[in-house]
Amino acid sequence: MSPFKTIIILFSVIGCTVSIWVTVPRKVVNVTIGQTANLQCTFTTDVPMTNLLVQWNLYPKVSLNPEEVFYYQSGEQQIGKQFENRVKVLTAINATKNASISISNMQSADAGTYTCDVRNFPDISGQAEASVVVNVLEKPSYPVCAIHGDIATGHLVTLTCHSSKGSPAPSYTWSWIDQGVKRNALGYTNPSTGTLYIRNISQFEFGTYQCNASNAVGYSICTVELSSEMNTGAIVGAVIGALLAVLFIVLLVWFITHKMKKEKYAKANM
Repeated sequence: MSPFKTIIILFSVIGCTVSIWVTVPRKVVNVTIGQTANLQCTFTTDVPMTNLLVQWNLYPKVSLNPEEVFYYQSGEQQIGKQFENRVKVLTAINATKNASISISNMQSADAGTYTCDVRNFPDISGQAEASVVVNVLEKPSYPVCAIHGDIATGHLVTLTCHSSKGSPAPSYTWSWIDQGVKRNALGYTNPSTGTLYIRNISQFEFGTYQCNASNAVGYSICTVELSSEMNTGAIVGAVIGALLAVLFIVLLVWFITHKMKKEKYAKANM
């Protein structure tokens, strides 16, 4: 066989090789809770799309089990239960080779990795799947503030602050409100946990403390009142408790003594 014929046959074989290629233009999508996420996915194929199959799946951040989002085959489509009435196909898939979808009213449970899988037999080689990471951003929920420790001069007092919701995770800062002016709180604050440690507290550090939980979406605050009266109340309560205990002991001694006298008197008159 001549070299020329060999080259022709080689190019003929290469030309018959078919392949599919799936592309996701945006690898990461950030969307605020309640808003719509647009997930783009396009593909190329070398054969007629009579056997085209498109499938979107979600691999949630909080679970290892995939969730079906969207399924398309032979002109028929199916929406996963979690995404009913929320998924919309952006274009005619067969006409545009575009499998992009949108998901409305995004929630925290919708965050994770989405895969776009396209099959078109006999076009089986190439890259049939691509993925996009979706982050659902949420403003921190109203935090809960609390005071821990002995509210007395020279003691350690701990203020805690925590938001149950928020994505990305909130960062916490504490401020001391001095006559309506916000100042940096004395002590050490852990911005990740929201804990403020005030060591050797003095009377100058009593007052209103404000915690700010914030992230890229927004912020929420809570306040607590740190007062020496809180410790005074505890002392008064302890004193009253001690007096009641003493009174109980006195009554118990009187009762026992009185009973013994009655028994002794009864024996003497027998």
